[in-house]
Amino acid sequence: MLLHHADCSMLLVDAQERLLPALDGQQGMVAACGLLLRAARELEVPVLATVQYPKGLGGVVPDLAGLLPPDAVAEKICFDAMAEPGMAGRVAALKRRRVVLCGAEAHVCVLQTAFGLQAAGYEVVVAADAVASRDPEDRQRGLARMERAGMLVATSEMVVFEWLRRADTPAFKAMIPFIKRLKEKS
Repeated sequence: MLLHHADCSMLLVDAQERLLPALDGQQGMVAACGLLLRAARELEVPVLATVQYPKGLGGVVPDLAGLLPPDAVAEKICFDAMAEPGMAGRVAALKRRRVVLCGAEAHVCVLQTAFGLQAAGYEVVVAADAVASRDPEDRQRGLARMERAGMLVATSEMVVFEWLRRADTPAFKAMIPFIKRLKEKS
């Protein structure tokens, strides 16, 4: 299936200030999440974000926080964001059947949230280059497990180009510098 921006929402999971330094591949993850957030803003894809125990792990990293819409961030304690009171309603209110996931950690909160979304009837897309874990093996195993469970594992660039569809639009022209910048950071 190809993705269409009108069918998708996006969920940034726990890309937090005090968690980020411990993650393997953190710079690439932040760059890929930034690309997705910019494309979402350009194409009016609704975005939510979570922060796990912000007293201990801080808020969303500044590079990404500035790209989030107002009131997008929800605090959580549950690893599966969908198990957090009120989150299922927030996702349902977006009225989109596909959810693109990115953030941290791939094998914990991203994985459990992906399974929670899938159980709630959503099609889940995980942007592989936009997720990270402390250990690369955990990240790989988490991605493989999600893919085996029927979730689509793609890259941020795949998602963005599928959302854009065409090269002759103002949205495409607006995204090109960010796509190039992502490749420079990888």
